[in-house]
Amino acid sequence: MASDRTGVRIAELTGEHAEQVLTIYQLGIDEGNATFETTAPDWEAFDKAKLPAHRLVALDPVGKVLGWAAVSAVSERCVYAGVVEHSVYVHPDARGQGVGAALLNALVASTEAAGIWTIQSGIFPENTASLALHRRSGFRVVGTRERIGRHHGSWRDVVLVERRSPAVN
Repeated sequence: MASDRTGVRIAELTGEHAEQVLTIYQLGIDEGNATFETTAPDWEAFDKAKLPAHRLVALDPVGKVLGWAAVSAVSERCVYAGVVEHSVYVHPDARGQGVGAALLNALVASTEAAGIWTIQSGIFPENTASLALHRRSGFRVVGTRERIGRHHGSWRDVVLVERRSPAVN
């Protein structure tokens, strides 16, 4: 895949990137406002959970992973074949440089080309940077799922965001 104006190159996420991707995932987990997960999975579990066609990494000029994005099916039912849930994580040192936007833009292009009409995600309301990124990338807030799950002993809300493709009919 090509580089964007930020100098970030978006490429397919492969096993070659596993260690860096899982490190970035764990860094996001450790911050406490990215996911209900408490530890990053091993590569086998990560690989099994993510759809192979829509896994991306953002790379710096020397090939270091700055961030990643991937999708999972929301259901095995055929009526939901065009709906996916996504994750996007950016290394703390690379935030504020357009990496997240580059990943989301590439993810939208990838999913639309495959006929996927809805990308959704749940974001903790305290993760204001992620909510702003998604808003700028064409996602809308569907609503807030209040007290949807316990995280480190506390109830947490999740803001459901989605992007409906205008290109997929």
